[in-house]
Amino acid sequence: MEFSDFVCNKAIVPELKSVSRDEAIGELVNCLEKEGCIEEGTGKTLIRAVIKRENEASTGMGRGVAIPHVKHESVKRVVAAIGRSSKGIDFRSLDKGPVYSVFLLLSPKEQPDKHLEAMEVVFRHLQQDKFRRFLRQMRTVEQIQELLEEADDKAFL
Repeated sequence: MEFSDFVCNKAIVPELKSVSRDEAIGELVNCLEKEGCIEEGTGKTLIRAVIKRENEASTGMGRGVAIPHVKHESVKRVVAAIGRSSKGIDFRSLDKGPVYSVFLLLSPKEQPDKHLEAMEVVFRHLQQDKFRRFLRQMRTVEQIQELLEEADDKAFL
């Protein structure tokens, strides 16, 4: 599995308007819904589910990155949105630092293997300092798309 298999290119937000964790989750879910990447009318339910999951354990993994995610029955296929914040957002990260890059991942409840595959792709790349640094520097949707394509081509591994 690669980023191109699940990242919704129309749901890449190069500068999040949100200043809080819950707002950022809402902004990304709403973007997925607006762009037709998830079923219309499921946004509010998914926002609540992701925030509930986030309240159980923070997905702020440190080093400026968070991966809020949830498996839900209303999701038909694994899909992700990406948001960048130049100011940083408090995700209650393990390292207590702000989050600058948010990968929101939504997966069908009945496909846990696909969820794990997508999570593995995201984790593998976000563990690379070079990938994280480049992602944080990107200012446009096109730049972020190019970065993901390079990652799919194994440029960072």
